[in-house]
Amino acid sequence: MTSSKQITSIAEFHRRDLLRAGGPGLLGLTLPKLLEAKENSAPGSAPKTRAKSVIFLFQWGGPSHVDTFDMKLNAPDAYRSKYNPISTSVPGMHVCEHLPETAKVMDKIAQIRTVHHTMNNHNSAGYTALTGVEPPTDDQRLRESLDLFPAYGSVVDAVAPNTNGMPTFVSYPWSISDGSTTPGQRASFLGRIHDPLFVPNDPNAPDFRLSQLSLPSDVSMKRLGDRRRLQQLINQQARELDKSAAAQGVNAYYQRALAMLNSQRVREAFDISKEPEEIREAYGRTTYGQGCLLSRRLVESGVKFVTNYFSRSIGGRSKTEGGWDTHGFDDTRMFEILPAYHLPITDHTLPVLLLDLEERGLLDETLVLWMGEFGRTPLINKSISRDHWPKCYTVLMAGGGVKGGAVYGRSDRYGAVPDRDPVTTGDLAATVYHLLGIDPATEVRDNLNRPLPIANGRPVLDIMT
Repeated sequence: MTSSKQITSIAEFHRRDLLRAGGPGLLGLTLPKLLEAKENSAPGSAPKTRAKSVIFLFQWGGPSHVDTFDMKLNAPDAYRSKYNPISTSVPGMHVCEHLPETAKVMDKIAQIRTVHHTMNNHNSAGYTALTGVEPPTDDQRLRESLDLFPAYGSVVDAVAPNTNGMPTFVSYPWSISDGSTTPGQRASFLGRIHDPLFVPNDPNAPDFRLSQLSLPSDVSMKRLGDRRRLQQLINQQARELDKSAAAQGVNAYYQRALAMLNSQRVREAFDISKEPEEIREAYGRTTYGQGCLLSRRLVESGVKFVTNYFSRSIGGRSKTEGGWDTHGFDDTRMFEILPAYHLPITDHTLPVLLLDLEERGLLDETLVLWMGEFGRTPLINKSISRDHWPKCYTVLMAGGGVKGGAVYGRSDRYGAVPDRDPVTTGDLAATVYHLLGIDPATEVRDNLNRPLPIANGRPVLDIMT
């Protein structure tokens, strides 16, 4: 028998949740499960921690959702992909023919096919994807500012930092930009102390090392400490004159970096040369491939949030480098570029990473997030390519409490707009934080000391175990 307390709880449900449930028993959402979902997502409640770490594989440039994971097999010729579909490990699910290895692990991956926002320019859309927050305007000239929101990893470092001696947030190997540096990669108003440990080094280089944590050969830790104490004495008066949060944050960041410099555990986590040669070859001898291997090493060592950028640039004509921004030109069209570089490197890394994490017992506690800043136009353009499309695209999530093989949301027959269960980037942010056991309603203070929730959305509970 339903109690009055349960009836009150049901009345408080958002209309979208009730429509999604469609009645008791549909999709397994019985009354007790609905009440449990309501309780778990209530502001102020601590969600169940499903993921200890996150690996964010950011696909700069914007992959085409309708040519990879949400292929519209019955769309008209002007919309339908030039690639053929292939079957996957999930019955009835298809992916692009150029992703044969990924097809084998789709039973480990959840797809959200209705992510959307309103930013059509790379810098604005990139910021939105990296933070879960849309900027006030869609402007390609958008620059870093204390008025803008911090990166996912910086928020995690501020509200749920590591206590294991490892950095909370690491990013590499580039600072992405399109004209100007794309906002959302650092801590913004949270202060420099919550910036990522940024590593501007190629993990595929023969001499790769974490230069920030390497001492010159003629400098011992004792000598470095003496230098630091001398510098502190010299700067003491300046610090007294400048009490700004920025100045204090820089000093705190320096102190943290110095502590990591003396950490054997941190240095070993970055020592990718210790990996067996067959493992390194399995990930692929590319910057991105070795970056994915480094991501595994870091979460295995206790880093909580890792961002690995697919490319420094948004992309363009090249078949051998760059991001997913392949509008098409007279001599290089999207459907020629992607099979030559983007799709093979994706197919050579994502499945290997997931299987490696699983073999090591890490997949259940590591959330892997694969996404770009937007998708691509369903209508093929005059260059036989596709343009920017933030109105509906696909995001992949795996491990860390996510149901493998799940598909949430449905786009329309063209892949143009959500047809069912739309998901905002705020909802996506809430989902990531929820899986980490962080209440999405948790507040941080901006540069004007105003309280802001870390996510303006609701977690997508249907994809969670």
